[in-house]
Amino acid sequence: MFRRFIERTVESGLRLSAVLTIVTTIGIVAVLITETVQFFREVSIWEFLTDTQWTPLFAQKHFGILPLLSGTFLTTAIAIIVALPIGLLTAIFLNEYASPRFRSIVKPILELLSAIPTVVYGYFALVFVTPVLQQIIPGLAGFNALSPGIVMGIMIIPFISSLSEDALHAVPQSLREAAYGMGATRVQTLFRVLIPAASSGILASVVLALARAIGETMIVAIAAGQQPRLTLNPLVPIETVTTYIVQVSLGDIPHGSLEYRTIFAAGMVLFLFTVMLSTISFFVNRRFRQQYE
Repeated sequence: MFRRFIERTVESGLRLSAVLTIVTTIGIVAVLITETVQFFREVSIWEFLTDTQWTPLFAQKHFGILPLLSGTFLTTAIAIIVALPIGLLTAIFLNEYASPRFRSIVKPILELLSAIPTVVYGYFALVFVTPVLQQIIPGLAGFNALSPGIVMGIMIIPFISSLSEDALHAVPQSLREAAYGMGATRVQTLFRVLIPAASSGILASVVLALARAIGETMIVAIAAGQQPRLTLNPLVPIETVTTYIVQVSLGDIPHGSLEYRTIFAAGMVLFLFTVMLSTISFFVNRRFRQQYE
């Protein structure tokens, strides 16, 4: 009787947690939609999507989101360029070449990188990485996209390396043995059997890292500057969507004003990109599973 009561209590708790998650998500989306609709009643969607200037806090106001998006995508691209090869190579080494003892020591250490507060990464980018880069690249601005992009790449390495290593580790041993039995070398087995079989997990790790980089706030807020500009030059100050949201949220902008509602419009754009990434990941993941099952 007591055991049945415990089981029902746990089941009810799990059901409540699921309902709370759904309700919270619906609430967030509802707030975003409501405030964004209010914003677009005063600002043209066409201007929002095509104007190349973002100056909603200036006397001459422009509401073009493109400068914020270019800064976001620029730092994200730099982060992925840094994290993807390092993360994948680390995962391959830990799974295929490292000893079990070495793997058990190094993998938790790598995962600690994701536990470091992002504000620490931000100051690391500003006071260490940027001065080093300025010695290598003459004329590099004190605030730039390159430094926070590199540090963001370091921060998301555990997302790629840990999840990719788990995906490789989950590949059945029989596939390895079959490949070796047909005369394949270790490298051939790795690239022609293991990686394709673990492709869905590897892809999921990359998408998760992308989403984490796109939504990063403190690193770019501290080290990238707050100058929205439409550029692909990583050597100049830029501003990202998340940085702008922080700037307005912590400022003296009156609640309910048009300037304040810009953060909801920017947040909706960020939300839509995250949903798009998740959708792409779902369909590609399903395709790979159907191909290799």
